[in-house]
Amino acid sequence: MHAANLMNELKKLDANTHFRCWGGDRMKKEGGEIIKHIKDLAFMGFAEVLMNIRTISKNINFCKKDILEYKPDALLLVDYPGFNLRIAEYAKKNGINVYYYISPSVWAWKESRIEIIKHAVDKLFVILPFEKPFYAKHNCDVEYEGHPLLDEIEKVKQTISTKEQFIKENNLSGKPIIACLPGSRKQEIKVILPAMFAQVKHFPDYEFVIAVAPNLPISYYHSFEGIKNVKLISDKTYDLLHHAHAGLIKSGTSTLEAALFNLPEVCCYAGNPLSIWIAKRLTNINYISLPNLIMDKPLIKELLQGDMNEKQMQQELRAIIIEGDKRKKMIEDFKALHQLLGGQGASKRIAYKLYNYIKQNKR
Repeated sequence: MHAANLMNELKKLDANTHFRCWGGDRMKKEGGEIIKHIKDLAFMGFAEVLMNIRTISKNINFCKKDILEYKPDALLLVDYPGFNLRIAEYAKKNGINVYYYISPSVWAWKESRIEIIKHAVDKLFVILPFEKPFYAKHNCDVEYEGHPLLDEIEKVKQTISTKEQFIKENNLSGKPIIACLPGSRKQEIKVILPAMFAQVKHFPDYEFVIAVAPNLPISYYHSFEGIKNVKLISDKTYDLLHHAHAGLIKSGTSTLEAALFNLPEVCCYAGNPLSIWIAKRLTNINYISLPNLIMDKPLIKELLQGDMNEKQMQQELRAIIIEGDKRKKMIEDFKALHQLLGGQGASKRIAYKLYNYIKQNKR
C-alpha cells in the first residue's frame, strides 16, 4: 500500500518513470510492471523461512540477475529486510544507486544491519517517529516526513459510506459491531480467527464482522458463514473500522489503522511456537503492536500466544466495549498518537525528496 502510494506520487513528478516491480496488485494498479508477485515472496517467522530457504534463495538469485539485465537508474527497496538488504549490497557493488523506504526493524533486533545500510543504501526513508533519533545515535542520517498511513486513511474517509448504508450494503443486523481482522496469511488466520470466533457466544448483543483478506478467496472463510451474529465483508476494511464499536485485531499495520480510526481494540497474535521462541530471545522490544511501539507505552492490550485464550480475550474485549474509563482513555491516547505521527502529505514529501536524490545521483 505505502509503496503503491509512493509510486503514484513519483509518477506525478515524472510521468515517464517506469517501475519494474517485485510487488503486489496495488503496484500493478499504479502502472508497475510486476516481475514477481509478493505472494510468492512473503514468508513470516523463523521456522517458515527455514522451511522455504530454497525458494528464497532462488528468488534472491533471480532478482540479482534481473537487476543486472535491466540496469535500472535506481533501486527502491521497501521493508522486507532479510531479502532486500542482500539485494542492496549486490546492487551497490554493481554501481546501482539504492534507496530504501520503510526501515528494517533494526531497533528491535539485528542492530548490526545498520552497518549494511550505511554502506549499501544511499538514502533511507523511515515512517516511525522514533526511528530518526535511533539512527542518529548510530551516525546515520535518515529522512522522516511522517507516516503515509495518515494520507491513505484521510483519502478513504472521503468515500466511506454512512452507517445506515454500510449496514444495508452488507446485510448486517444493526447491532453494534465488533470488527475482526485476523490477518492476511493462511497460517495466521488458521490460528487467530477461531480464537476470535470463540467470543461470539459471549457477546450476543453484538455482531462480529470479519474482514476478508484481499489476497485470499472468500471461500477460505466459508466455515464461518451462516452463523448467527457473524458476517464476512470484502474490500471494506476501512468502512468496517470506521463504523465498528470495538475490534479484535491481529498484530501488524492493522493495529495502527484501527487506532487512527479511534477504534478501541485488543491486539491478538499467535504463531509458530518455534518462531515465537526464537523471536523472544533475539528481539529487544517491549511491545509488538504499532500503537504501543510508537508511544512506548501500553495503549492497547496485547494477547500473545497462550494469553490469546478465550477467557482473557473475553475479559479484555468486555473492558473496552463498555463506555467507561478504559475505553475513554484509549481513545484519548489514540488522538495523541495521531498528532505524534505528523500531518498529512508524507507520501508526497517523500516522493519529492526521493525524486531529487535520484536525479542528482543518476549515473
